[in-house]
Amino acid sequence: MSNNGKSGQRTRIMLMAHSYWPENSPPQRRWSSLIREFRAAGWQVDAVVPVAHFPQGKRTLSRQQAGTAFRSQKGPHGETILRIPYVPHSGNFHPARLIDQLFSAAMSVPAGIFWRKPDVVIVTAPSLPILLAGYVVAKVRRVPLIVEMRDAWPDLARDARLVKGNVKSGIERVVEAVQFRADIVVAVTQGFAETLRARGVKNVVTVSNGLDVDSVPSFAAPPMDKEILDVLYLGNHGQSQRLDTVIRASALVGHIMHLHMVGHGTHRPVLMKLAAEINAPVSFHDSLHGQEVLERYKASDSCIVSLRDDWKSFEATVPSKTYEVLAVGRHVTAIVRGEAARIVKDAEAGDVVAWKPEAIAQLWRELAADRSRLDAGTSGRDWVRAHANYPVLAAKYMRVINTVTGKGSVDA
Repeated sequence: MSNNGKSGQRTRIMLMAHSYWPENSPPQRRWSSLIREFRAAGWQVDAVVPVAHFPQGKRTLSRQQAGTAFRSQKGPHGETILRIPYVPHSGNFHPARLIDQLFSAAMSVPAGIFWRKPDVVIVTAPSLPILLAGYVVAKVRRVPLIVEMRDAWPDLARDARLVKGNVKSGIERVVEAVQFRADIVVAVTQGFAETLRARGVKNVVTVSNGLDVDSVPSFAAPPMDKEILDVLYLGNHGQSQRLDTVIRASALVGHIMHLHMVGHGTHRPVLMKLAAEINAPVSFHDSLHGQEVLERYKASDSCIVSLRDDWKSFEATVPSKTYEVLAVGRHVTAIVRGEAARIVKDAEAGDVVAWKPEAIAQLWRELAADRSRLDAGTSGRDWVRAHANYPVLAAKYMRVINTVTGKGSVDA
């Protein structure tokens, strides 16, 4: 599998992304797992990414860890990382983040053009500016382009009112132009893949997000004799989640439960203020990583997976944390619809509930009264192993890459 069709050479991938190791971000988690499997197959990987500065918007790690602009470093799996400069910002101010992403995307173009030539360029979005950069690099280097859409762009931009009106915006035109010109577009959900095909985009395949199942433990059911229902939300506190609803729900339930909110995001200060104003049983915690995340899962009774219900694009979106919660064996409070709701139901690992404080509160009251419902068993873990285990996903991705490098065929 490792030969790219050129005698004595191995497949070389150039990944272009806005975030990568040692950061803890959605593209980092996905691509660290995929690259580990690619390297195990003998493939070569070059990553063109900014100096590590997510999520604070500035470098908080040592130069040895975060990297230095326009210098290469070795990644954890033997991949080569070429760092590009960035624009420091606060981490929360949207225009400043966009400026940072535009600058880094612009800097990645000469980096990608003048570095060693790959067999294929893979660009993962969002951010959106890196899409255009990846297209330019692939065009100049005359190699195939794989565009990976980890969110439902440009549909999400219209739902979020980043673009308005009936006429297509510049953002939509650029994103769609790159999608139409890519050799293959990779979607992470079946729903968005179908949307792209209906729009006329050809050569669309699905390689979902997932988890290396064997890297996380499977926890026993929560104890039956606990007096307090501990509910966990772990992830971004932003516009997409509309987490004020779960805080209001916890206030309706009251002292028989405790809601733990772990993470960061632009809406966190507002959420903390709301919780204090309505006397909700909520504790806010800083972002956790590694073993700390597992300990927090172990201590919880139910874990929230949420996406707001008034954005149509979220019907074809699955929060990446869904797979982790399923794998560790925790009950899921699923405040989602569409494909994400279907996965939770198919895995028989929780309850799908409407996005209303009263409905969520009623579910939590029922779980507190009948704790046997919190025993999710191993059905969620079994589902992830069968459908979203990264060794399996990486093998499919390699077949996709082999297609554009002339080595094989691909299935959807």
